Amino acid sequence: MATHSIRVTVNGTAHDAQVESRLLLVHLIRDGLRLTGTHIGCDTTHCGACTVLLDGQPVKSCTILAVQADGREIATVEGLEKDGKLHALQEGFWEKHGLQCGYCTPGMMMTSCALLARNKNPSEAEIREAISGNLCRCTGYVNIVKAVQSAAERLR
Repeated sequence: MATHSIRVTVNGTAHDAQVESRLLLVHLIRDGLRLTGTHIGCDTTHCGACTVLLDGQPVKSCTILAVQADGREIATVEGLEKDGKLHALQEGFWEKHGLQCGYCTPGMMMTSCALLARNKNPSEAEIREAISGNLCRCTGYVNIVKAVQSAAERLR
């Protein structure tokens, strides 16, 4: 199997890696870089647990090849916290009880992060539409929406 040299910037840190052509981005993140906050749920783009930001856009990393990320910026849930301070989304999910088992939470947060970057005051309908590609089997989404609304308020 052919390998490729790639360079990705993850959460602000540049990483050089040798990857096989078929390696999925989620496996580079979890296994190669040991950033295990990005979860693998379905490998079919249905659940959204593996959502990361690629050049600021939410993508499901289980369907993107690592070589496609060469030269690009990736943000994972580990990058939300800065200097020991939780991001407004992390605070919102904690305070508004936006998680139960927590498996979907990293993907929900990254999707919501992209939403709040482009819309500082999203309506409930806009939040629900933005997270519609992320499945949660525990919460019923009500508190997730409240968490995103709380984060939006903090960020304004």
